[in-house]
Amino acid sequence: MTSTSTPDVTAPTGPTPVRPPDSSTSPVLPAHPVIYEINTWSWLHELSRDAGRPVTLASVPGRCWDELAALGVDAVWLMGVWQRSPAGIGIALNNPELTAGFDTALPDWEPADVVGSPYCIRDYLVDDRLGGTDGLAAARAELAARGIGLILDFVPNHVAPDHPWVTDRPELFITGTQDDLNDDPQSFQQIGERVLANGRDPFFPAWPDVVQLNVFQPQLRATVIDTLRAIADQCDGVRCDMAMLTMNDVFARTWGIGPVSPRTRTTGTRSFPPSAPTDPGSCSSPRPTGTWNGRCNTRVSTSATTNGSTTGYSRARAPPSAATWPGT
Repeated sequence: MTSTSTPDVTAPTGPTPVRPPDSSTSPVLPAHPVIYEINTWSWLHELSRDAGRPVTLASVPGRCWDELAALGVDAVWLMGVWQRSPAGIGIALNNPELTAGFDTALPDWEPADVVGSPYCIRDYLVDDRLGGTDGLAAARAELAARGIGLILDFVPNHVAPDHPWVTDRPELFITGTQDDLNDDPQSFQQIGERVLANGRDPFFPAWPDVVQLNVFQPQLRATVIDTLRAIADQCDGVRCDMAMLTMNDVFARTWGIGPVSPRTRTTGTRSFPPSAPTDPGSCSSPRPTGTWNGRCNTRVSTSATTNGSTTGYSRARAPPSAATWPGT
């Protein structure tokens, strides 16, 4: 992965945030809510331009919240509030296909205009340039005062290559070998001394700016549940991006591995006892016959169901337990 400098973006500031709503004042979303999506970064950029000053989630004018309330929606989905990835920005700036798209969309674009993909998440902390955690709490309170709920994103399938888990929790990822990287550099990247698989949908090329989590690892399930609970504390509902990729059957076909039992550590048709050197998350591990083509790609029938890309999680319901998480 090519190393590049991160565009220097000055963090805007806002007034002292108000307290977030408590459970007694948070809106209760109906079973089938009307949700209004906002591209948070673009929205705040436009508001800042119009106001002639930096506007964050903490300092959005009240009239803007009133305009949203006038639409009669049940919830606002603030898309892309989490920390953007400097590594992902570097990948984007060095990707000829992406920069060609930038040229078409914005001929006079500059590197500072590239703020990174909202789904290449460096960490599940609100980006300081958008107002940080306090700014999000202020925005949620403004919405709640108008009877509107807040929806945030969660991506269970992958994270940015500079996410803390990459170095702190390496067991959570699908790994590869140097041969995998040499044979298919679009589907793998080297981070330090390790080769990690890039995140992917089985019907499309791998995404170059994210690395693939192994949803069959029991350790990941507990970590994801904790993360989901932390997100839910800050909103009234969660949109799970690319949720279908973590379903047992889809994940097994995509990566050629089966669920890992917390007791037997069985993966696919082969058993890996805790002391075995073979890593069930590695692309070099033995695979069930007929699902492996040597490069972490998959032989998947196009009739497989992949159209359910999102699922909802309501703050009013408890998150799944480890006993019901995919892979059990």
